[in-house]
Amino acid sequence: SRYYREVLPGEIVKISRHDVQTLDVVRRPEGDPSAFCIFEYVYFARPDSIFEGQMVYSVRKRCGQQLAIEAPVEADLVSTVPESATPAALGYAQKCGLPYVEVLCKNRYVGRTFIQPNMRLRQLGVAKKFGVLSDNFKGKRVVLIDDSIVRGNTISPIIKLLRESGAIEVHIRVASPPIRFPCYMGINIPTKEELIANRPEFHDLANYIGADSVVYLSVEGLVSSVQESIKARQDNNPKTHKSFLGKLGHCTACLTGDYPVELEW
Repeated sequence: SRYYREVLPGEIVKISRHDVQTLDVVRRPEGDPSAFCIFEYVYFARPDSIFEGQMVYSVRKRCGQQLAIEAPVEADLVSTVPESATPAALGYAQKCGLPYVEVLCKNRYVGRTFIQPNMRLRQLGVAKKFGVLSDNFKGKRVVLIDDSIVRGNTISPIIKLLRESGAIEVHIRVASPPIRFPCYMGINIPTKEELIANRPEFHDLANYIGADSVVYLSVEGLVSSVQESIKARQDNNPKTHKSFLGKLGHCTACLTGDYPVELEW
């Protein structure tokens, strides 16, 4: 298989043995910017996916680099919870000049934790889900990069595991901004009350999850990481992507509450 091209926003495509045909394009109202889901870049998409002419892996790496600019910390090594935030952790490590080191390995014989019926089982699942590579971080200060902290209950047992295995400090850096609002565009985000960013614990999140510090990427930092290479391409060739992107824009509703369409109740 080979990469051919992206489906345009609102485009209906017919793929046959002979060719690829555009049946119709539902045009966006004049002047409205595009509103591509920014969380596709953060979390949902496969790292080898290509959106808006750029690879998701590269965007995640840029998010890690931006996070290192916004939230550096005195530490000995950078790592991640496998494999969710590996590109961001590599970007963070590269920008900080710290080594990227694996601290956990995945146990491939355990099911998914998020489908466990209650929190206690989910947390037990986390402990069984990872093995600890303690030789790699014993007596060291660890920066652990995560792609997102939604409820806050899966990161706590991981921090506990690292401390019990010899980490002297555990600093959490999150390569996306906190999710605060529900998504009405089709993504199943937990209720406002379940989101850790809306709970009282968020004001002392480090203490709540047992970390030495916690810092999230800013919304501006995420948007600039996503849009940087699209803008560079547009500047280099004004004709490129004009029909595809129109006015550049991304939906950040779950982070800012700024919805791209009017909500009707």
